[in-house]
Amino acid sequence: MKVLLINGSPRQGGNTHIALTEVAKSLLECGVEAEIVQIGNKAVQGCIACGGCKDPSRGRCVFQDELYNTVREKLMEADGLVIGSPTYFAGPNGSLCALLDRVFSSCGKYLQFKPGASVAVCRRGGASAVFDRLNKYFTIMQMPVVSSQYWNSVHGMAPGEAAGDAEGLQVMRVLGRNMAWMIRNLSGKERPEAENEKISTNFIR
Repeated sequence: MKVLLINGSPRQGGNTHIALTEVAKSLLECGVEAEIVQIGNKAVQGCIACGGCKDPSRGRCVFQDELYNTVREKLMEADGLVIGSPTYFAGPNGSLCALLDRVFSSCGKYLQFKPGASVAVCRRGGASAVFDRLNKYFTIMQMPVVSSQYWNSVHGMAPGEAAGDAEGLQVMRVLGRNMAWMIRNLSGKERPEAENEKISTNFIR
């Protein structure tokens, strides 16, 4: 069993990394492999709504950047997904959302029914908005959302400050244990029966 953790912060070893590392440690203690992938500080290509990923012969995004390819390949092997982001104007990092828009549009078969969890890191406020935005990626893809004993947020502004948020780090540890528990309990279980055809209704006639 393995969980992929995506660090949506451009800062190497920052507070988002501290939060995700705490989740990863908890997963490892429960016998679940964990790997953190950071999006880095380079420009990230966003979705241009070309529809190329919907072509059955392609089955992937039309852009061939290394970050997307790495995440896509690791999702194939992952049994769960954790996405962490710093808070920018009460929202996730834009570069992270640019990547997730493409991943969730084109990698649905690697995401459905796998447990997902989001982690928000903030100085003071806005974490609940980040948490809400990231969770929407999971709920549109039929992914069970993993919870903790409080909303999945850690506080810290200056590099390393998150290490002093004792409650936030405990929330991360509980999240890791809950993720491991859910993966084990869903492993090998029969998936819900799918509708024969997905209905898509536009509200402009």
